[in-house]
Amino acid sequence: MPTSDRIRIDAPRFWSTVMRSGQIGPGKAGGLRRLALTDADKEMRDLFVTWCTEAGCAVTIDRLGNIFARRPGVDDHLPPVLMGSHLDTQVAGGKYDGIVGVLAGLEVLRTLDDRRVRTKRPLELVCWTNEEGARFTPPMVASGAFAGVFDPDWVLALRDDDGKQFGAELERIGYHGKAAVGGRSIDAYFELHIEQGPILDREAVPVGIVVGGYAARGMHVDVHGETAHAGPTPMDRRRNALVGAAMLAVAVNDVGWKYHATEGKATVARLVAWPNKAGILAEYAQLTCDVRHADRATADRMWAEVKAAMPECARRANVEMRIAGEWQFGDERFDPGCVRLIREAAQTLGVPHRDILSQAGHDAYYVSRVAPTAMIFTPCRDGISHNEAEHAELDYTSPGVSVLLHAVLARANR
Repeated sequence: MPTSDRIRIDAPRFWSTVMRSGQIGPGKAGGLRRLALTDADKEMRDLFVTWCTEAGCAVTIDRLGNIFARRPGVDDHLPPVLMGSHLDTQVAGGKYDGIVGVLAGLEVLRTLDDRRVRTKRPLELVCWTNEEGARFTPPMVASGAFAGVFDPDWVLALRDDDGKQFGAELERIGYHGKAAVGGRSIDAYFELHIEQGPILDREAVPVGIVVGGYAARGMHVDVHGETAHAGPTPMDRRRNALVGAAMLAVAVNDVGWKYHATEGKATVARLVAWPNKAGILAEYAQLTCDVRHADRATADRMWAEVKAAMPECARRANVEMRIAGEWQFGDERFDPGCVRLIREAAQTLGVPHRDILSQAGHDAYYVSRVAPTAMIFTPCRDGISHNEAEHAELDYTSPGVSVLLHAVLARANR
């Protein structure tokens, strides 16, 4: 079972898969709009499954549509080493977010086959469902359910803005699998991802070794008011849910600015209202907000300040507010042993690298709760992400894929 540092990926082949993915679900400005469980997602999933079966992998799909492609190990009864990420995108997303991680794992499997390298432990490549949360919120629900954070039936009952149900859409596209969600032993999990921030690109460092993440706290807030005429209704009788939601949105933004000097962030990324028509006050609104900070205690303080702003915003708008759902992630610190393997692989291959914290959400956060986990970051131009201008280069990405290969190989041959 060789672990020679001479093993290298087929970089052109890897990049051709990334470029092929970039043709499925095109956006309006050169990126992608491949929302979870849409027809475009089905097309990409079908292609991914074809690639995996052509690589000799056995493919299993669980009840939430998570796709697992398994390469047997010499001792196939041992718990597998997993690699993965996601293939769904934002509404106006790029061609690399999540995608390079899944296809990097595919390239690892292909390279090992090319070199006829067998591993002691089996390897599995996973594509997680609905990581983005752009269609069904919150994000990362399928990997979260795998880790026991969410109930699978709760996930299956989620609905999008058009009222379409997660489970029904899985059935429609043919990816409502039969396998149980989670509940099995995993030796380790490795995830490669573009940084989605500017640090690696600015410093011209091709590999970031992710040692942990920013603590993130998120919630949906429901605001209830009353419809009324936008003209003659006196100001003191108005109960405009949209106004109350807007006041809270500003308060959340102010919290972000208060902690800006220490790299804190707080924002409202989504606000919906009903009826949302001219001439009538909104009876209902919902906003989605989150705060993030590298320091957990500071993130908790920011979160408390956001919640403390709710009563005054509700009073001023003469509406009711309640928290409709909360989530948190990013407190995790990744497994020292897996991090060490990534660092050793980078050193052996002569790849420049640095330690880094993730400021975004990733499936790896939830998986780290049930298995030793680590992440590799590769650069994206100017740190632009969740934008169709998101851009990555092969020369800056392929070193990270080679590091992934050698870290996974070392772990699987323990």
